[in-house]
Amino acid sequence: MLLAIDSFITTRSLGLGINYGQIANNLPSPSHVAGFLGSLNISRVKLYDADPNVLSAFANSDVEFVIGLGNEYLQKMTDPIQAQTWIQQHVKPYFPQTKIKCITIGNEVLTGNNTQLMTYLAPAMLSIYAAIQNLGLSKEIYVTTAHSFGILANSFPPSSGAFKQDLSEYIQKILEFHAQTGSPFLINAYPFFAYKDNPEQVSLNYVLFEPNNGTTDPLTTLRYDNMLYAQIDAVYSAIKAMGHNDIQVKVSETGWPSKGDLNEVGATPQNARLYNRNLLRLIEKNEGTPAKPSVPVDIYVFALFNEDLKPGPVSERNYGLFYPDCSPVYNIGLQDNALQGYVPRMNYSSSKKNLKSCLIGGNRKGNPGENRKSMIFLKLLPEFFPGEIPEVKVPSICYVSDGETSIWDLFCQIHNLERNSCKG
Repeated sequence: MLLAIDSFITTRSLGLGINYGQIANNLPSPSHVAGFLGSLNISRVKLYDADPNVLSAFANSDVEFVIGLGNEYLQKMTDPIQAQTWIQQHVKPYFPQTKIKCITIGNEVLTGNNTQLMTYLAPAMLSIYAAIQNLGLSKEIYVTTAHSFGILANSFPPSSGAFKQDLSEYIQKILEFHAQTGSPFLINAYPFFAYKDNPEQVSLNYVLFEPNNGTTDPLTTLRYDNMLYAQIDAVYSAIKAMGHNDIQVKVSETGWPSKGDLNEVGATPQNARLYNRNLLRLIEKNEGTPAKPSVPVDIYVFALFNEDLKPGPVSERNYGLFYPDCSPVYNIGLQDNALQGYVPRMNYSSSKKNLKSCLIGGNRKGNPGENRKSMIFLKLLPEFFPGEIPEVKVPSICYVSDGETSIWDLFCQIHNLERNSCKG
């Protein structure tokens, strides 16, 4: 397990977003999630609906939201009156207290089997846009839809990217909408699928952003050292082939599962950690792709939590960065943000020593009347920081509901210590 020894990854000023799916029966309350995301400095969240409980819980916060209108609403939303009603019921009561910045109309409609839904998509987008325009919000909230990468017929080399011919009539209308309204084209891009389907031909390092020989586009001579950037540029090329040069591409979903079925090659916590950790490092650079170097990549990671009720293969239930109890599935650096401002940077030179004595006076053998929530950290700090100990503030999200402290568990998980070494 790698450690963030040299620096903490921060997300406050980055283009990072997170997908907050809720197909589960064991997730924390929206108000708890609001505090949790605040501790991680994540300020952009994408929903798949317009859950009033979530939107209310994040009122007066700094978090910007993408809300969703499900595929099941598309036919109704082609009616301008029903579209106006939906906006009045699902947006107006929460805006601007909750920072709603985008509405996605449907999800991956064009790669589904329902051709009737495909015909509804562009008209529904137009109706919703007209509805927010009627409220004077069209410059504050943009309207778009999210596509599967499967809408492309060709993605390599990136400069030859092209949409499937049978989808062109639908995509052209959507591109015209984006060009007229200035909204971005959203793509769900998963290099994991390319590796899973062809692990003998696709380099694992190439899809995980690890050091590799990369590949060069023979038509542009642009070099790519990771598949995600190649996929983004393939979408740009496909859009250009349909006559548009002024539409930004954003990644509405990307991620890597920590567990999968036997035939889901590469679905491991190690690979998931590398993918998402390296992705955060790329986002931190605020850079663009080889074909669009001046346009920083804009990405929403999938997903915040593992969702136990999602149908499909095992991987579908294991894309989360966190378990429902908010403990990390693996450490990619976000947890360090939760401690940033609470404790100083670690000195790892002593991190493998026996910490048996660190809880003297504060563990189960100590005075049970002491405040164990802070005592564990106060007793632990001298082991790592000889000399003056700064004031320690312990974030409330680090406790579990029964009052038993879990700050130590979080600390050990983040810094790769033996959690039992401090249990008396």
